[in-house]
Amino acid sequence: MREDYGEQLKKYLPHFTIDINSMEPKIEIKKLITKEEIIANQLFFVQCAKDYRKLGEELVSLFFKKKKVKLNKDFPFLAFNYFKGRRTQSGKVGKWRYFLHGYHCYFQNVITKQEIEVPFMFGMEFGDLDPYFFSLYIKSTPEYQPLPITIYENFADGKRILDVMLQLDLLERINSNLETHSGLVIKERDKIEIKIYNPDKDYEKIKFQSQLSRFIQFFNF
Repeated sequence: MREDYGEQLKKYLPHFTIDINSMEPKIEIKKLITKEEIIANQLFFVQCAKDYRKLGEELVSLFFKKKKVKLNKDFPFLAFNYFKGRRTQSGKVGKWRYFLHGYHCYFQNVITKQEIEVPFMFGMEFGDLDPYFFSLYIKSTPEYQPLPITIYENFADGKRILDVMLQLDLLERINSNLETHSGLVIKERDKIEIKIYNPDKDYEKIKFQSQLSRFIQFFNF
């Protein structure tokens, strides 16, 4: 009965999330951003997407400068993967703490608390937008405060924002270094060629700028 009522609510309340609790007799209703609000604030979201991409590029450059690693610009994920599973999977570069996981490197500014998840499976294209991560970035960026529009639910609202921007032809889909993986980036940008990774011919060992760097990279900066 509760499930049936919840499904009916989803039809009548398209701008809300309807969470039907399977263990307790309750239904949670949460407000979401509307398509009209996204369209009205599309220029803001476009700028956010451009800033996200730019900051991602800057942080990747900072990361490998501090780690003194020679970056394969076709497949930067090879270098990022090197640091996984070691004490260097997390640490600090400049004013940013980082943590490597999955296809992203999470950064948080130690002063402003700004957060960004930088994707590294798209060659030198670091502007791929994930719904949850994009919302987190927007809400944590000091320069955007106060926000012109409220983001209620990070994932649900983030997905709506990206879906509407795609419908407005402001975003486009791109392939990643993996044949079965793709992403979304701002359409108005300098286009970067992204190559498909072939492990039989493209794999290479990580090269450091000096032998000393092999020891230095185990420390935080």
